[in-house]
Amino acid sequence: MQRALHIIIPVKDSIETAQKAIEQVCRYAPENARLTVYNDFSTAENTSLLRQMASEKGFCLVNWEEKTCHPSPNYRLTLIDAQEKALEANADLLITESDVFIKSDTIGRLQEAAAEGTGMVAAVTTDEYGNINFPYLYARKMHGDTISTRKRLSFCCTLLTAELLHKTDFHALDEQKNWYDVSISHKSRRLGLDNLLVLSAPVIHKPHSSRPWKRLKYSNPIKYYWLKLIHHRDKI
Repeated sequence: MQRALHIIIPVKDSIETAQKAIEQVCRYAPENARLTVYNDFSTAENTSLLRQMASEKGFCLVNWEEKTCHPSPNYRLTLIDAQEKALEANADLLITESDVFIKSDTIGRLQEAAAEGTGMVAAVTTDEYGNINFPYLYARKMHGDTISTRKRLSFCCTLLTAELLHKTDFHALDEQKNWYDVSISHKSRRLGLDNLLVLSAPVIHKPHSSRPWKRLKYSNPIKYYWLKLIHHRDKI
Protein backbone atom coordinates (compact mmCIF):
# COMPACT_ATOMS: atom_id res chain seq x y z
CA MET A 1 0.00 0.00 0.00
CA GLN A 2 1.37 3.39 -1.04
CA ARG A 3 2.03 5.98 1.65
CA ALA A 4 -0.19 9.05 1.75
CA LEU A 5 0.78 11.80 -0.65
CA HIS A 6 0.58 15.57 -0.45
CA ILE A 7 0.94 17.33 -3.83
CA ILE A 8 1.65 21.04 -4.23
CA ILE A 9 1.67 23.35 -7.24
CA PRO A 10 3.07 26.87 -6.73
CA VAL A 11 1.40 29.34 -9.13
CA LYS A 12 2.31 32.86 -10.19
CA ASP A 13 0.08 34.01 -13.07
CA SER A 14 0.83 32.33 -16.46
CA ILE A 15 -2.71 31.12 -15.92
CA GLU A 16 -3.28 29.04 -19.06
CA THR A 17 -0.19 26.95 -18.39
CA ALA A 18 -1.00 26.72 -14.68
CA GLN A 19 -4.56 25.59 -15.36
CA LYS A 20 -3.33 22.81 -17.65
CA ALA A 21 -0.76 21.69 -15.07
CA ILE A 22 -3.44 21.58 -12.36
CA GLU A 23 -5.84 19.72 -14.66
CA GLN A 24 -3.22 17.02 -15.28
CA VAL A 25 -2.57 16.52 -11.58
CA CYS A 26 -6.29 16.38 -10.77
CA ARG A 27 -6.76 13.79 -13.52
CA TYR A 28 -3.87 11.51 -12.59
CA ALA A 29 -3.40 11.89 -8.82
CA PRO A 30 -4.13 8.76 -6.74
CA GLU A 31 -7.16 8.71 -4.46
CA ASN A 32 -5.06 9.08 -1.31
CA ALA A 33 -3.40 12.26 -2.59
CA ARG A 34 -4.19 15.76 -1.38
CA LEU A 35 -3.54 18.69 -3.75
CA THR A 36 -2.78 22.22 -2.58
CA VAL A 37 -2.22 25.08 -5.03
CA TYR A 38 -0.21 28.00 -3.64
CA ASN A 39 -1.15 31.23 -5.39
CA ASP A 40 1.76 33.64 -4.99
CA PHE A 41 0.25 37.11 -5.60
CA SER A 42 -1.22 36.43 -9.05
CA THR A 43 -3.40 39.15 -10.52
CA ALA A 44 -6.94 39.59 -9.20
CA GLU A 45 -8.34 38.13 -12.42
CA ASN A 46 -6.13 35.05 -12.28
CA THR A 47 -6.80 34.60 -8.57
CA SER A 48 -10.52 34.57 -9.34
CA LEU A 49 -9.98 31.90 -11.98
CA LEU A 50 -8.00 29.79 -9.51
CA ARG A 51 -10.77 30.14 -6.91
CA GLN A 52 -13.32 28.95 -9.44
CA MET A 53 -11.12 26.03 -10.43
CA ALA A 54 -10.57 25.05 -6.79
CA SER A 55 -14.32 25.04 -6.23
CA GLU A 56 -14.89 22.83 -9.26
CA LYS A 57 -11.96 20.43 -8.74
CA GLY A 58 -11.97 20.26 -4.96
CA PHE A 59 -8.33 21.12 -4.27
CA CYS A 60 -7.09 23.41 -1.50
CA LEU A 61 -6.13 26.93 -2.63
CA VAL A 62 -3.76 29.03 -0.52
CA ASN A 63 -3.64 32.69 -1.54
CA TRP A 64 -0.49 34.16 -0.02
CA GLU A 65 -1.76 37.72 -0.37
CA GLU A 66 -4.34 36.84 2.30
CA LYS A 67 -1.70 35.49 4.71
CA THR A 68 1.50 37.52 4.32
CA CYS A 69 2.83 40.93 3.34
CA HIS A 70 6.04 39.35 2.10
CA PRO A 71 6.33 40.02 -1.65
CA SER A 72 6.50 37.26 -4.22
CA PRO A 73 8.31 34.90 -4.54
CA ASN A 74 7.20 33.05 -1.42
CA TYR A 75 8.70 29.65 -2.12
CA ARG A 76 10.12 29.37 1.41
CA LEU A 77 6.69 29.94 2.97
CA THR A 78 5.20 27.45 0.54
CA LEU A 79 7.74 24.78 1.44
CA ILE A 80 7.29 25.36 5.19
CA ASP A 81 3.51 25.12 4.98
CA ALA A 82 3.64 22.08 2.69
CA GLN A 83 6.11 20.28 4.96
CA GLU A 84 3.89 20.85 7.99
CA LYS A 85 0.86 19.44 6.17
CA ALA A 86 2.80 16.43 4.89
CA LEU A 87 4.29 15.65 8.32
CA GLU A 88 0.85 15.78 9.95
CA ALA A 89 -0.27 13.03 7.58
CA ASN A 90 3.09 11.18 7.53
CA ALA A 91 2.93 11.70 3.78
CA ASP A 92 5.43 12.11 0.99
CA LEU A 93 5.48 15.54 -0.66
CA LEU A 94 5.30 15.90 -4.43
CA ILE A 95 6.20 19.31 -5.85
CA THR A 96 5.16 19.92 -9.43
CA GLU A 97 5.64 23.32 -11.04
CA SER A 98 2.95 25.23 -12.88
CA ASP A 99 4.87 24.91 -16.16
CA VAL A 100 5.12 21.11 -15.99
CA PHE A 101 2.61 18.63 -17.41
CA ILE A 102 2.63 15.18 -15.83
CA LYS A 103 1.46 11.96 -17.49
CA SER A 104 -0.84 9.18 -16.34
CA ASP A 105 1.97 7.10 -14.82
CA THR A 106 4.22 9.89 -13.51
CA ILE A 107 3.16 9.87 -9.87
CA GLY A 108 3.09 6.09 -9.62
CA ARG A 109 6.57 5.78 -11.12
CA LEU A 110 8.02 8.29 -8.67
CA GLN A 111 6.36 6.54 -5.73
CA GLU A 112 7.63 3.15 -6.85
CA ALA A 113 11.21 4.46 -7.00
CA ALA A 114 11.05 5.95 -3.49
CA ALA A 115 12.49 3.06 -1.51
CA GLU A 116 13.78 3.26 2.07
CA GLY A 117 16.84 5.50 2.22
CA THR A 118 15.64 7.73 -0.61
CA GLY A 119 15.42 11.47 -0.09
CA MET A 120 14.23 12.83 -3.44
CA VAL A 121 12.90 11.31 -6.65
CA ALA A 122 12.55 13.51 -9.74
CA ALA A 123 11.01 12.96 -13.16
CA VAL A 124 13.27 14.01 -16.01
CA THR A 125 11.91 16.93 -18.05
CA THR A 126 11.52 17.11 -21.84
CA ASP A 127 10.06 19.33 -24.53
CA GLU A 128 6.95 18.32 -26.51
CA TYR A 129 9.11 16.17 -28.78
CA GLY A 130 10.68 14.11 -26.02
CA ASN A 131 14.05 15.86 -25.94
CA ILE A 132 15.48 16.30 -22.45
CA ASN A 133 15.52 20.00 -21.63
CA PHE A 134 16.30 22.42 -18.80
CA PRO A 135 17.02 21.79 -15.95
CA TYR A 136 18.24 18.25 -16.72
CA LEU A 137 20.47 18.89 -19.71
CA TYR A 138 23.22 17.03 -17.82
CA ALA A 139 21.17 13.82 -18.20
CA ARG A 140 21.08 13.83 -22.01
CA LYS A 141 23.89 11.30 -22.26
CA MET A 142 22.69 9.14 -19.38
CA HIS A 143 20.95 5.82 -19.92
CA GLY A 144 18.79 3.51 -17.89
CA ASP A 145 15.53 3.62 -16.00
CA THR A 146 16.38 5.36 -12.73
CA ILE A 147 19.78 6.79 -11.83
CA SER A 148 21.27 7.95 -8.55
CA THR A 149 22.74 11.43 -8.88
CA ARG A 150 24.86 13.82 -6.86
CA LYS A 151 23.73 16.70 -9.05
CA ARG A 152 20.87 18.90 -7.92
CA LEU A 153 17.30 17.83 -8.55
CA SER A 154 14.94 20.59 -9.62
CA PHE A 155 11.47 20.99 -8.16
CA CYS A 156 9.89 20.73 -11.63
CA CYS A 157 8.32 17.40 -10.66
CA THR A 158 9.97 15.92 -7.61
CA LEU A 159 8.94 13.70 -4.73
CA LEU A 160 10.37 14.52 -1.30
CA THR A 161 10.00 11.45 0.88
CA ALA A 162 8.55 11.46 4.38
CA GLU A 163 11.96 10.20 5.52
CA LEU A 164 13.60 13.41 4.24
CA LEU A 165 10.83 15.61 5.63
CA HIS A 166 11.24 14.10 9.10
CA LYS A 167 15.00 14.73 9.05
CA THR A 168 15.08 18.36 7.94
CA ASP A 169 13.34 21.61 8.85
CA PHE A 170 12.36 24.02 6.09
CA HIS A 171 12.18 26.85 8.63
CA ALA A 172 15.99 26.80 8.42
CA LEU A 173 15.95 27.70 4.72
CA ASP A 174 17.73 30.99 3.99
CA GLU A 175 15.15 33.78 3.78
CA GLN A 176 17.38 35.69 1.36
CA LYS A 177 17.07 32.99 -1.29
CA ASN A 178 14.32 32.65 -3.91
CA TRP A 179 14.67 28.98 -4.92
CA TYR A 180 15.63 26.04 -2.75
CA ASP A 181 16.04 22.97 -4.95
CA VAL A 182 19.84 23.16 -4.79
CA SER A 183 20.09 23.50 -1.00
CA ILE A 184 17.52 20.77 -0.32
CA SER A 185 19.19 18.41 -2.83
CA HIS A 186 22.50 18.89 -1.02
CA LYS A 187 20.84 18.53 2.38
CA SER A 188 19.34 15.22 1.34
CA ARG A 189 22.75 13.90 0.35
CA ARG A 190 24.36 15.14 3.60
CA LEU A 191 21.72 13.19 5.51
CA GLY A 192 22.91 10.05 3.75
CA LEU A 193 19.82 9.75 1.56
CA ASP A 194 19.81 8.84 -2.11
CA ASN A 195 18.56 11.29 -4.77
CA LEU A 196 17.12 9.65 -7.87
CA LEU A 197 16.32 10.89 -11.38
CA VAL A 198 13.77 8.76 -13.24
CA LEU A 199 14.69 8.85 -16.93
CA SER A 200 11.86 6.52 -17.96
CA ALA A 201 9.08 8.77 -16.61
CA PRO A 202 9.51 12.06 -18.50
CA VAL A 203 7.26 15.07 -17.96
CA ILE A 204 6.81 17.97 -20.36
CA HIS A 205 8.40 21.20 -19.14
CA LYS A 206 7.78 24.66 -20.57
CA PRO A 207 10.82 26.44 -19.11
CA HIS A 208 10.11 29.82 -17.50
CA SER A 209 6.42 29.86 -18.44
CA SER A 210 5.72 30.88 -14.85
CA ARG A 211 8.56 33.42 -14.85
CA PRO A 212 8.62 34.96 -18.35
CA TRP A 213 11.19 37.60 -17.43
CA LYS A 214 13.79 34.81 -17.25
CA ARG A 215 13.54 34.28 -21.01
CA LEU A 216 15.53 37.51 -21.32
CA LYS A 217 18.56 35.42 -20.36
CA TYR A 218 18.54 34.13 -23.94
CA SER A 219 17.10 37.08 -25.89
CA ASN A 220 18.60 40.01 -23.95
CA PRO A 221 21.14 38.75 -21.39
CA ILE A 222 22.31 42.24 -20.39
CA LYS A 223 18.77 43.24 -19.39
CA TYR A 224 18.26 39.87 -17.68
CA TYR A 225 21.30 40.25 -15.42
CA TRP A 226 20.47 43.89 -14.75
CA LEU A 227 16.94 43.00 -13.59
CA LYS A 228 18.31 40.10 -11.57
CA LEU A 229 20.76 42.46 -9.85
CA ILE A 230 18.51 45.42 -9.06
CA HIS A 231 15.49 43.34 -8.04
CA HIS A 232 17.52 40.67 -6.19
CA ARG A 233 15.82 37.97 -8.24
CA ASP A 234 16.49 34.30 -8.70
CA LYS A 235 18.78 33.69 -5.74
CA ILE A 236 19.74 30.04 -5.40
